[in-house]
Amino acid sequence: MNHRSCLYDCEVVHQRLSPKRHGFRYRLFYLDLDLAEIPSLVSDLTLFSHNRFNVYAFRDADHLDVGKGPDLRANLAAWLWDQGIALPSTHRVRLITLPRILGYIFNPVCFYLIHDENDRAVHVVVEVCNTFRELKPYLIASPQASGEFRLTTPKHFYVSPFIGLTAEFDFRVRVPDDKIEIHIDDRENGETLLVSWIRGEQKALTNARLCWYSIRFPLLTLQVISKIHWQAFLLWMKRLPFIRKSDAPDQQRDLYRPHSSIQPKPTKS
Repeated sequence: MNHRSCLYDCEVVHQRLSPKRHGFRYRLFYLDLDLAEIPSLVSDLTLFSHNRFNVYAFRDADHLDVGKGPDLRANLAAWLWDQGIALPSTHRVRLITLPRILGYIFNPVCFYLIHDENDRAVHVVVEVCNTFRELKPYLIASPQASGEFRLTTPKHFYVSPFIGLTAEFDFRVRVPDDKIEIHIDDRENGETLLVSWIRGEQKALTNARLCWYSIRFPLLTLQVISKIHWQAFLLWMKRLPFIRKSDAPDQQRDLYRPHSSIQPKPTKS
């Protein structure tokens, strides 16, 4: 096997700074999939499948499914076109994501990196998913002079019941190679409420590694959703103000798979 696709053995850290301090850190792994390599990965990796059940699987519909193409690349291209950006066939797309594991997926955040014909990263799309299964993409159109991709933007998305919808995301993405480092902070009215980051080291994507990670990270995606709810319970116990999703539907915009709580109620005739 000689693939560009790989995985990252990572630590995820969240540190809430206001109104009360609270933090946690967990270990997990992310796949770094070159979308063009999916067929060969399926052929070479016994535990990995595409759009089919397996220990680990990648499903196009788990991601940016805008209904405009047969696969994820086509849907990404359609979404980028709506943002004024073309995705030429010569451009390579990487997706850094959690896999579907034994049929279950919960993927709080994943990252598309678009590389040009010289293999230079030119665009990043951050795809955020909440526990209501809603999905919202954020485009970082170009890198800074340092090569880092950075974007500060209004969230307009319900991610946490303990951070208001008027907060901003501050994304900082360094193009992963042998290491990965991504920061996502939450800010409101000039104050940093939450800092979080993903850091890790690149590992080869092999049958042996996937087998080992099945033991080291059993039912990882189920662990992720369970830990999110556990941390929310701890914050609730600390008496942080609780914001209901249905409180401000007008502030939740440009998302996919909208939950019924923010959809207009049918009028009675």
